Amino acid sequence: MTDRAAVLTGLGVNVPPHVLTNDDLAERMDTSDEWIRARTGIRERRVADDDTATADLAVEAGLRALKSAGGTGVDAVIVATTTPDRICPSTAPEVASRLDQTGVMAFDIGAVCSGFVYGLAAGAGLIAAGTVDRVLVIGAEVMFRFMAPADRSTAVIFGDGAGAVVLRAGRSDELGAFGPFDLGADGGGSDLIRVDAGGSRLPASRDGIPADAHFLHMDGREVYRHAVARMVASSRTVLERVGWTVDDVDRLVAHQANSRIIDAVGDRLGLPAAKRFLNVDRYGNTSAASIPLALADAGLSPGDRVLLSAFGGGLTWGSTVLTWPDITVG
Repeated sequence: MTDRAAVLTGLGVNVPPHVLTNDDLAERMDTSDEWIRARTGIRERRVADDDTATADLAVEAGLRALKSAGGTGVDAVIVATTTPDRICPSTAPEVASRLDQTGVMAFDIGAVCSGFVYGLAAGAGLIAAGTVDRVLVIGAEVMFRFMAPADRSTAVIFGDGAGAVVLRAGRSDELGAFGPFDLGADGGGSDLIRVDAGGSRLPASRDGIPADAHFLHMDGREVYRHAVARMVASSRTVLERVGWTVDDVDRLVAHQANSRIIDAVGDRLGLPAAKRFLNVDRYGNTSAASIPLALADAGLSPGDRVLLSAFGGGLTWGSTVLTWPDITVG
């Protein structure tokens, strides 16, 4: 097969059952439903219980994606997450084992909210190179556990969840084929979204660690500025590479950071509101899980031309396109 492309053949999602509303948060911090919705578009999010880890969410999403794809095995498992079960080992090998995929290639990708697009690119690259024929890409996060309880700049934004896709080797002219990818990073902004403690720079065992060092910190204003600029530029790059105009796009499925970012990206691209999909109101920002969760909810029809774009800590960003296949979401 000379024209060897990654084709979407299965999609599955999994979110915790517990719903945490804005009113629930208002009982524990200085905020309100109106304040949160006006700034983020979020009204509720899903939160995992204390006994549920990222791998647990990932396994169920993976099972549903495999079922959606016909129940056959894969040659590689990629888990995009910034909340791994442990700092060592990676989460993907355990997920693969629990999915009865022992022995296949399995690794994590840590690109924060851009992680799922990075994972898609890695899977598509493995397929294009002929290394594998089928890849399971999972975005899974337990983000809320890393929020400072009283920090309304972060705790009101993030939620937990997982989404997964199965990619198979196919042709670039098939429904479900992913087009070109555009990926980028700028480490000069690494402090804008960060968790300070737990790595080699500030190990969890070190004495004198500040009480909030294990929680996520974010400079929301600067993140907004960078996110809009990078997602717009990256989206234009992939559209140019694939030969689509903005009018050719049927749906923008962007990382669900907050509604203001998605609307700003859509406005600058010239995409009308009807073509922008939002489910951030129900799930919040689920980081690497947000794009597969959005794909599952977007009501796409076979042949729809979809633009995917994300931005996350690192700083990282990425975009790609696909034509939607005829699949049943698991």
